[in-house]
Amino acid sequence: MARFEELDWAETPWGLVVLRRRFDLVTQRDVHEVKLGDDYLMSSQFTVSERALAELGLRAAAGSSLRVMVGGLGLGYTAFEALRDDRVVELVVVDALDAVIRWHRDELFDDTRGLASDPRTTLVRDDFFDLVRTGRLERPVDVLLVDIDHAPDWLLRTDHGDFYTVEGQRAAARMLVDDGVFGLWSDEPPDDAFVDVMRQAFATAEAHVATFDNPLTGGTSTATIYVGTRA
Repeated sequence: MARFEELDWAETPWGLVVLRRRFDLVTQRDVHEVKLGDDYLMSSQFTVSERALAELGLRAAAGSSLRVMVGGLGLGYTAFEALRDDRVVELVVVDALDAVIRWHRDELFDDTRGLASDPRTTLVRDDFFDLVRTGRLERPVDVLLVDIDHAPDWLLRTDHGDFYTVEGQRAAARMLVDDGVFGLWSDEPPDDAFVDVMRQAFATAEAHVATFDNPLTGGTSTATIYVGTRA
């Protein structure tokens, strides 16, 4: 069996996006990876923190019929985890890249197969940050989960920067119902300065550390999940 296979590639306004599959000798399993230019966007090697984004966001949500929006489809772990909550009646996933949406519609990933075909799911090709910036959302959602940039100060594109300002976070809060929940994934340790920014937009804001075993290093690794609630 081949240890490395390029499954798809596409030219995008952001650069060349490539989907590949390789067999990892340490974890002894197939791993899907996505690169955008020279930047690694996502991997299926470790998915605890992506799932934790959905778990923590939904745990903080009230109500029995929840509308959820996910900014950033990626390999689908956050969105797929959200669908495991029976309270979710509608899931809208926004991604800027047609190729990423196509991979899910073609059901290329065993771990998240069924995400695109679930009747609760709508996949939307759009610039999530422009959607927030312009307030183009037709109806507010109960939960807004975002996993696009690496961290609030480590961006895929510089024009995402305004999302992490006070006004950007207030625009995100306006996308929520009155008691709605905002969740954000970060690949860096908790940033107190960003929590302070969130607290100027949300009634509550806190940073959670998601820890997972990392056999590649022989230790553990972490990611940060920021959660804010609207009054």
